[in-house]
Amino acid sequence: MGRAVTETEDIYLVKDGTIATLYFNRPQKRNALTFEMWKRIGSMVDDVESDPNIKVLILRGVDETAFAAGADISEFKTLRYTAEGANTYNNATLEAEAKLGSLSKPTIAMIQSYCVGGGCELALACDFRFSDNTGKFGITPAKLGLIYNLAGTKNLVDLVGPSNAKDILFSGRIIKAEEASRMGLIDRLYTSEELEKETYEYAKLLSKNAQMSVRGSKRIIGEVLQGATEESEEISQLILSSFESSDYKEGVHAFLEKRKPNFKYS
Repeated sequence: MGRAVTETEDIYLVKDGTIATLYFNRPQKRNALTFEMWKRIGSMVDDVESDPNIKVLILRGVDETAFAAGADISEFKTLRYTAEGANTYNNATLEAEAKLGSLSKPTIAMIQSYCVGGGCELALACDFRFSDNTGKFGITPAKLGLIYNLAGTKNLVDLVGPSNAKDILFSGRIIKAEEASRMGLIDRLYTSEELEKETYEYAKLLSKNAQMSVRGSKRIIGEVLQGATEESEEISQLILSSFESSDYKEGVHAFLEKRKPNFKYS
C-alpha cells in the first residue's frame, strides 16, 4: 500500500493488482502542484482508463506531509503572471480535473494534512474523500484576488451546499477535518493509523463487485448531477444491457448457490 520516498519524479503512478495509486511526491513543498504535474495527471488518468486490470484509482501524497497544498506559488510570478499565461495554466488544471471526474472507474482521494487550493480541487473531482484527523482543507482564491472556476465550484456546491460553499470560498479559511466531515466535504474520517488500511480495503471491496454495475451507477449519478430527471435512450439501453451480461448471470447463480460471485467484466 504505502511506498517509501524512492521515486525522483514529482508525480507517479503505481499499479498493484486491481488498484492504481497516483502519488504526489514533493513533500518538501507539501506536494504543491506545478504546471507539469497538472499536465501529467491527465495522461495518468488515461492510462488507468485504458487498463482493463485496474478497477479503482487512489490519489494520495507520498507520505503524511500533505495530500497537496495547492499550486506552486513560484509559478504565480512566471507562468501565471499574465492573463495569457494564466489561461494556459488554467486549461491544464481544467483538463486534469475533467479527466479525473469523467473516469469510468471509482476514484478515492486519501487525504493527510494539507488539501488546499488545487489539491482540494482534485479531491472534489474524486468520487470519495477519505481523511485522517490531520486533514486541513481550503480553497483560497479570495486570498489571491482570483475567481474560482465553475467546474470546481459546482463540485463544491454539489457536496456541501451553497451556504457552505460560500463560506469556504468567501473566507478562504482553513477547515479542520472534523468540520469538513460535518459539512460533507469528506466522506469518511479515520485516525492516522487507520486511514491507509481502510482506504485500500474499501478499494478492494469495490474491485470485487460487478464493474458493469459500479461504472453504470457512476455514469447515472453523473447524469443526475447534471440535471437529468428522466432516462435517456442511451441510459435505458445501458441498464437493459446489464441483464444480458455474463456478470448478471454469474451474480444470480452465485446468489442461488450461496457463494461469492466471480465477476469477469473489466
